[in-house]
Amino acid sequence: MPETPQPAAKWADLGVRALSAALLIPAVLLDVWVGGIWFNLLVALIAVLIAHEWTVMAHGRSSAQFALHAAAALCGALLPLEVGIPGAALAVGALWIASALLASLQAAKASGWNYLGVPYAGFPAMALVLLRADSGYGARAILWILAIVWAADTLAYFAGRTIGGPKLAPVISPKKTWAGLGGAVAGSAAVSALFAAIAGLPALTWLALLAGGLAIVEQAGDLFKSALKRHYRVKDSGDLIPGHGGVIDRVDGLIAVAVAAAIIGLLRGGMEGTGRGLLLW
Repeated sequence: MPETPQPAAKWADLGVRALSAALLIPAVLLDVWVGGIWFNLLVALIAVLIAHEWTVMAHGRSSAQFALHAAAALCGALLPLEVGIPGAALAVGALWIASALLASLQAAKASGWNYLGVPYAGFPAMALVLLRADSGYGARAILWILAIVWAADTLAYFAGRTIGGPKLAPVISPKKTWAGLGGAVAGSAAVSALFAAIAGLPALTWLALLAGGLAIVEQAGDLFKSALKRHYRVKDSGDLIPGHGGVIDRVDGLIAVAVAAAIIGLLRGGMEGTGRGLLLW
């Protein structure tokens, strides 16, 4: 008769996850607060690491594909400083076309995943840079996004493993549950309200509702990553971060939320007021 799994096994990775977070979070928060070129360089580093992990999985370590993906990452993070967002978007788009053409030549039967790495590395980097560039609200916008993403990720983890119940998307991610999604939404909304109160932001209720909606986007980003890994039959996107796997494993939800938040902020606040457009309702 097989042994019953020990409850403690569900939390086996909690210690190393917490230690990794304790080391990384203060450095990230400091960089966000300092801003300027230092923030853009951090975004560039993360985006290049994303490009590396994607090309390892989807392009068989192709050096040419990595060059194109890394160039898109750098364009997204650094070009907005020189030529603005439209110019950076055009550069990423051109690299996307070049990567797609190369993929069609390299692979006899290319899958859709072979064509998604360049925008996945380039456009979220651009979104983060655009949000932080708001001189009045940029730092608070990024800190708010980080707070609600971390809350969603953490509460989804604890709610999913404590409550369990029906699976959210068993074919893509067998461990994800509806309880975890509920925890993500509730946690993000609560943390958003607390953040808004501390930061002196108005419309706490609207920001909490927005945070709850973005928590669903965060979980969708996690499922997108899970589908990618399942397609390529890998457990983690990499092994850089103890307890978390690769960089994509750690920032999958942030990538999705950053793009959604930047679109909202851009539509409401314009190119110069993206952070304000996101936070002021």
